[in-house]
Amino acid sequence: MHKQASAIAAAVAALLASTPASAGVVISQIYGGNGNAFASDYVELFNNGSTAVDLSGWSVQYASATGTGNFAGNSVTPLAGTLQPGHWYLVQLRTSSGTALPTPDATGNADLSGSNGKVALLDTATGLACNGGSTACSAEQQAHFVDLVGYGSANFYKGSGAAPAASSSSALLRKAGGCTDSGNNASDFVTGTPAPRNSATAAVPCSGGGDDGGTVALRRTYEIQGSGQQSPLLGQTVMTSGVVTQLTNNGFFLQDAAGDGDAATSDGLFVFTSSAPSVTAGQLVQLTGKVAEFAAGSGSVTQLTGPSAISVLGSGSITPVALALPVSGGLERYEGMLVTLAGPLTVDQNYYQARYGQLTLSAGGRLETPTNRYRPGAQAQALAADNAARRIVLDDGSSAQNVNPTPYTGPNGALRGGDLIGSITGVVDYGLSTSTTGASAPSDYRILPLDKSTLRYTTANPRTATPPAVAGNVKVASFNVLNYFTTFTNGATAGGQTGQGCSQGGTVSASNCRGANSLAEFQRQRAKIVEALAALDADVVGLMEIQNNGAVAVQNLVDALNLRVGSGTYAVVPEPAAGSGSDAIKVAMIYKPARVARVGAPASDTAAVNSRPPLAQTFAPANGERFTVVVNHLKSKGSCPAAGDADAPGNVDSGDGQGCWNALRVAQADQLRRFVAQLQAASTSNDVLLVGDFNAYAQEDPVFQFTGSGYVDEVARFNGFGYSYVFDGAAGRLDHALSTGTLSPKVAGVVHWHVNADESVAHDYNLEYKQPACASCAPDPYAATPYRSSDHDPVLVGLNLVKTITASPTSTSVTGTAGDDVIVSGAGRRTLTGGGGSDSFVFSTGFAGGATITDFTPGDDRISLAALLQSLRVPSTDPIGQGYLFCSSSGADALLSVDPDAAGPAAARAMVLVKNLSCAALLKPANFLF
Repeated sequence: MHKQASAIAAAVAALLASTPASAGVVISQIYGGNGNAFASDYVELFNNGSTAVDLSGWSVQYASATGTGNFAGNSVTPLAGTLQPGHWYLVQLRTSSGTALPTPDATGNADLSGSNGKVALLDTATGLACNGGSTACSAEQQAHFVDLVGYGSANFYKGSGAAPAASSSSALLRKAGGCTDSGNNASDFVTGTPAPRNSATAAVPCSGGGDDGGTVALRRTYEIQGSGQQSPLLGQTVMTSGVVTQLTNNGFFLQDAAGDGDAATSDGLFVFTSSAPSVTAGQLVQLTGKVAEFAAGSGSVTQLTGPSAISVLGSGSITPVALALPVSGGLERYEGMLVTLAGPLTVDQNYYQARYGQLTLSAGGRLETPTNRYRPGAQAQALAADNAARRIVLDDGSSAQNVNPTPYTGPNGALRGGDLIGSITGVVDYGLSTSTTGASAPSDYRILPLDKSTLRYTTANPRTATPPAVAGNVKVASFNVLNYFTTFTNGATAGGQTGQGCSQGGTVSASNCRGANSLAEFQRQRAKIVEALAALDADVVGLMEIQNNGAVAVQNLVDALNLRVGSGTYAVVPEPAAGSGSDAIKVAMIYKPARVARVGAPASDTAAVNSRPPLAQTFAPANGERFTVVVNHLKSKGSCPAAGDADAPGNVDSGDGQGCWNALRVAQADQLRRFVAQLQAASTSNDVLLVGDFNAYAQEDPVFQFTGSGYVDEVARFNGFGYSYVFDGAAGRLDHALSTGTLSPKVAGVVHWHVNADESVAHDYNLEYKQPACASCAPDPYAATPYRSSDHDPVLVGLNLVKTITASPTSTSVTGTAGDDVIVSGAGRRTLTGGGGSDSFVFSTGFAGGATITDFTPGDDRISLAALLQSLRVPSTDPIGQGYLFCSSSGADALLSVDPDAAGPAAARAMVLVKNLSCAALLKPANFLF
């Protein structure tokens, strides 16, 4: 900047600063883009003082930013009338075509630059023969300046620098609606959407917040929001303005056109209208309302209530702020603002998708329940904080429930947890994140998309028709079937009775029933569970949340399952002699008699600590290898005790992530360990598998009671992070498979089949909140499929229960069992018969020297040569293709030989004769273990 211009600017600033406070008229807005946002250029004046000002004899004058033309050389616009405190005065200048201004208070012809220039407010109507740059203004001329605004590249301005450059679509706006006047153009002005106001606009005085002759204080949206969690203007009635960015069914979001540039304050605000708002997105509006904090669970959201005097000043647009989670400093500073949230975002929870139009999303991958990965403590708390920082709720922006159509269903109508959504442009809001209400209810920041149709989905976690395969020859499953009751809440039963009830603690009432409300719902529920069980195809299934009515409910399920998979496929493990407790629900067990046999009687533990006694049964496959399954359902985390209750110590929520009733679950786990010890003492096998809903995540105290005392967490062993349940957007596993140390080497695989936890409840069996029961609700997406057959994912465990039979040196024959065997031949001539099942014939050292296999079944049985070939130092991983192993026909039989050096000089030697099998059928890699 030239020193001369700097000196003149300083002199003018000093002169203007000495103007009496009663003459508080300032230039509040300048727009020079005629023919664009508005047809006319304009200058807006504002009385930010406390007394009326007579404008008679005053004028508005203009000069170019750096040219040689003087103020007098352009059209001088004279003013007239009296400007009251808190009122505006609109001066219309050069006009072309387009949207007309509000009725001007004065009219002139000056042609303003849209980006750079100098506008002076003078107390004289005589044009000044100076421009403050090439022609300095004398002291006499300076005495006539009431206000001066130099903008863009102007060389004459008030204060330390010029105001920012405007454009054909933006205006210069004095901050705080004209109230800010520090004497510095550079800091007093911002650019924003043109919003001209005339003397007819409702008054907004700059001082005081109460009633002053029917006027209220003007406050920008960022002043209302403030920099804290609550508004500093709480309870005050204010006037504000801004661009409407988003509509809801009971209000709209308003954002200041320019903002204050302060990262600590939000420029946006929600206006609560209680019904459909009359404004439209993109309008620049002004209104009056009362500042309030709307309680949203554990937090609140700043809003204006009782809006009145809503006037449309024009139109405008807001550029979304680009954000990526986690946001430094949190989202409070963006509450009410238009943003673009970077994707991809992972769907963590869709439980409230159909009911409330909400999805819980996160950046950086799926949210995990902290105590699923870490022991309660600092690491778990750190993960909880990380979850909160990465999480946001995608909300449909409506307070209506069960809207039609259901939002965010994705391209195939079944958006699942783990799927992805791309970047989202919308308004940041704050509200409840669950159906829980009250001061302690969880709440979250939300984003309300401007246009749901622009969302882009990626199916990253597709449905699967069957569970992932597990190895082994026996499969055990665990499945919480979410209240399978054959007595319904309407008092009817699956058998056609009416006026019935469910037993709970010795009382019988329909109010104790927890499952389907009617036969129609029950049939839908059963169909889904049957499809899930059929796909699991397990040999033993532990069930939780079966109605505790003897064998009625579980037998009903087995009957339906057998209709689906074949008569007699499954049977019910009988009720144990000690019973199943007095709770309305119990655990149960079903099994395939053709695959495993029950050994001994079932057992339960009815110790007082167990409200739902565990159920144990020992089984044996055809080879006689025994194992015991214990089905469990520990105390839930809900229905917390009051602080003064007798059972409160250790059971109230301590805040460490384990929820309520932790001490009781620990006591139940300790009792379960004692029960297992009793089972082992009474059995010939120590191989025990604990399955069920432990209502404790993987690193919580009840599970640690087992893993800290020799039990193996088989889910963790095979999957690391596993989940079977989603709560408050975080995934974890309540459903476990814990084995004794002797059984663990025989566990061949464990999976959770994610058919429930990732599914929207819209797909469940319930009829309420769906058409046709609810005419205004969305259509019913129900199908008789496994998906959302429950709220827990089933667990599938593969056991490798084979019997090892080793031939003695003197034996001439070895015969296996009817099940799966490993027959170790050793050296010597002998006959080997596998029997039933899938058998492995092992030749480990030397040669069989004429061994014969009598009943080899290709594709089912296998010949194991790994140890033998290693002892012969055969280098190939393809012994058949490389010529180390070959076959010759001997009548109807196949003679298998080994050649230690393939094409070398060493002679091949016959190893084993396989009866009644051709070489073509035998010599395939699938029939061997190398």
